[in-house]
Amino acid sequence: MKPLKEFTIPFIGLKIGTHHYDYKIEKAFFEYFEYEDFNDAHVNVDVSLLKNTTLLELNFKISGTVNINCDITNEPFDQNIENEFDLVVNFGEEYNDENIDILILPHGAYEINIQQYIYELIVLAVPIKRIHPGVEDGTLSSDILEKLKELSPKLDDEQKEDKEIDPRWNTLKKLLTDK
Repeated sequence: MKPLKEFTIPFIGLKIGTHHYDYKIEKAFFEYFEYEDFNDAHVNVDVSLLKNTTLLELNFKISGTVNINCDITNEPFDQNIENEFDLVVNFGEEYNDENIDILILPHGAYEINIQQYIYELIVLAVPIKRIHPGVEDGTLSSDILEKLKELSPKLDDEQKEDKEIDPRWNTLKKLLTDK
């Protein structure tokens, strides 16, 4: 996969100190990675690069919305996301990204590409279980929700009687409250 040029930061000519980079991430960014879970995306990425004499410190902050489908109803909705990540870039004999928080670049390196870090930070900010806010508060009316309610098992009178607590347990519960 060829790196995108706008996410490549040439650090060799930068002065020692802090430098800021802002990116607006849209759906096309995820199409580049062939990631199709998002219907749309509007995410702001703020990258702060602190250049020291021997290493680089990067701080990534993301905030925005991604449009995803609900796991229950498959209805699209906008999910707010926020995330933050710190990365230390050090220099060594060869490239090494085995550690999550530390990237080692070869001594002759003069630039760093951050597109993979931004991609992973956004994807990992989305909750694992994606539930439409209308499902949680009961305001969403959907054909799928109606069908799920229709097909859900209903308790008849006999099953409700089985659900009643055995009177022997009530006597045992008194032991918890006695002092």
